[in-house]
Amino acid sequence: MSTARPELHVLRQGHGDPVVLLHGFPLDHRMWSDVAAVLPGDAPILAPDLPGLGTGPVPGAEPSVDVAADAVADLLDATGARRAVVVGLSMGGYVALALAERRPDLVAGLGLVDTKSTADTREARENRWRIADEVAQAQTVDAVLGMPQNLLGTSSRQTRPELVARITAWIGDQSPDGIAWSQRAMAGRPDRTHVLVGFGGPVCVVVGAEDTVTPRTDAEHMVGASRAARLVQVEGAGHLSAVENPAPVAAVLAQLAAQALA
Repeated sequence: MSTARPELHVLRQGHGDPVVLLHGFPLDHRMWSDVAAVLPGDAPILAPDLPGLGTGPVPGAEPSVDVAADAVADLLDATGARRAVVVGLSMGGYVALALAERRPDLVAGLGLVDTKSTADTREARENRWRIADEVAQAQTVDAVLGMPQNLLGTSSRQTRPELVARITAWIGDQSPDGIAWSQRAMAGRPDRTHVLVGFGGPVCVVVGAEDTVTPRTDAEHMVGASRAARLVQVEGAGHLSAVENPAPVAAVLAQLAAQALA
């Protein structure tokens, strides 16, 4: 059992098996609030804060996406859920794939939003390690406060200053140690394309049309590996499509849930 159980936030009470929404880096469960507000259906919506972010404690364990996946599994076991639709954006997608590999009994359907199944390049890993060291030593999150410029699409950055401010405020709420742990966890993750090859449930891959962090090519790679994945492109959105244009993301996740939990 993991000692890093995340904090659970219930975004909607409901009936039956839950939809579990896993947030991106360097954010927390709040990034899913707009999707949850318009997600059709009556399934419970659970949005944990992953280890080290939001209210999630920083694990004592070696940084690993697997630790985060085991923490989510512990949470679902504690609620009595036997299966769930698991949706992850960016880092949340890495955790979702790890969960599908480690506890396939829990994952009825996979939603992969603005993420990828491949490992980091050497350059990306080294950049994560550098940032982790910087925030841990400085004990501030200044090194990641500028991330909205990359996370948000051009349309959002140019026309929605309030959204830029909102994302920046969420990042500012995070702990330096949690940021460092998460960066190191992501840097060490393996390629999990094989999980999609073997996964038997429905899969939906969502990508913002303006996503330059994990662009459409990464989404197409995952769709190509899956048995029957659906690819949905969200217009007017970058890497945070669930925040930038939540309605179409909610609609496709509702379809995924209906299919997976039928």
